[in-house]
Amino acid sequence: MQEYKFSATAAFGLEAVVKREMIKLGFTDIKVSDGRVDFTGGIEAIPVCNIGMRSTNRILLIIGEFKALTFDELFENAKALPWEEWITKDGKFTVTGKSVKSKLFSVPDIQSIVKKAVVEKLKKKYKTDWFDETGPEYTIRAALLNDTATLTIDTTGAPLHKRGYRERAVLAPLKETTAFALIDLSYWKRDRILLDPLCGSGTIPIEAALIAKNIAPGLYRNFASEKWPQIPPKLYNETREKFKAAADFSFMPEIFGSDRDEDAIEIARHNAAIAGVGDCVVFETRPLSEVVLPRERDYGFAITNPPYGERLGAMREVEKLYADMGRVFNRNKTWSVYTLTADEDFEKFFGRRADAKRKLYNGTIKTDYYQYHGPKPPRK
Repeated sequence: MQEYKFSATAAFGLEAVVKREMIKLGFTDIKVSDGRVDFTGGIEAIPVCNIGMRSTNRILLIIGEFKALTFDELFENAKALPWEEWITKDGKFTVTGKSVKSKLFSVPDIQSIVKKAVVEKLKKKYKTDWFDETGPEYTIRAALLNDTATLTIDTTGAPLHKRGYRERAVLAPLKETTAFALIDLSYWKRDRILLDPLCGSGTIPIEAALIAKNIAPGLYRNFASEKWPQIPPKLYNETREKFKAAADFSFMPEIFGSDRDEDAIEIARHNAAIAGVGDCVVFETRPLSEVVLPRERDYGFAITNPPYGERLGAMREVEKLYADMGRVFNRNKTWSVYTLTADEDFEKFFGRRADAKRKLYNGTIKTDYYQYHGPKPPRK
């Protein structure tokens, strides 16, 4: 079986989460670097990762990597790559680019030169000077880092954080991939209560329910590579059926979400229904100061992404919010509390120091993930 090289894009700080998912899916040849997790696999890796991965945004097929100090080197090396093995004669392809710490820094020029190189290679293969571009779509990504060019084809299409269930959202919503990472880093298990007391449009509770029921995040959406002739249509269909068979649709976790915004709660309920988990997530309109831990149960998990200065603008209101969080959750030290915020004074207002902090990026905002570890429940 032929092996291919792939790269799963990762938000900075979440590479280990992506790697952990890769291992669970059965991949072993894994290499981690900033913002990406590379791995090898057969052609079946494309549908498996696109349908099954929760933490990455894209699965990229690596066509080649090489040093490029001049535009001539970029052109010649790009032209030498086997584009004809993937891009059909009628294929429609575009080139995106980026450059970091490289001599070749003009992204428009990088895109133009790579596009020209690919066209020249395809001209030679198909013996034509004209391409209709009416067939499958291919997005080529040209990324330069420290003078090394990595040229890939995006197998995903719309990014993987777009699960398909969030038809409506509140201002500055948390990406689904980041929400999964927060849950994964908390080591919450599906038999424990989970609460997001500032749930907004419900992303964290919905992602937790999908995890609890083992519903693959890409089960009900489409991908760019589904139309590629190199991937038999039955491969995507069979992969979907395997993930569907592995799901535990009947399991009913105890997951709660609340928010003071009645419109946000309405949106959250709508999104949960679209995601197929509306039967097991309880949403209610309630300000944080009035939150009561569900059924006063011990050993629960609170995971939340509260507003912070960059998003809310009114620091006094933010500080009061953090103080309310402290009053709610410091009453019961058996609860584990996980909070993502950019406010470096969070611990002061919450009322105690975190057991651990992890630096993460929420989009372009540098944040800390404050972790308060409650004790493990006694064995039954």
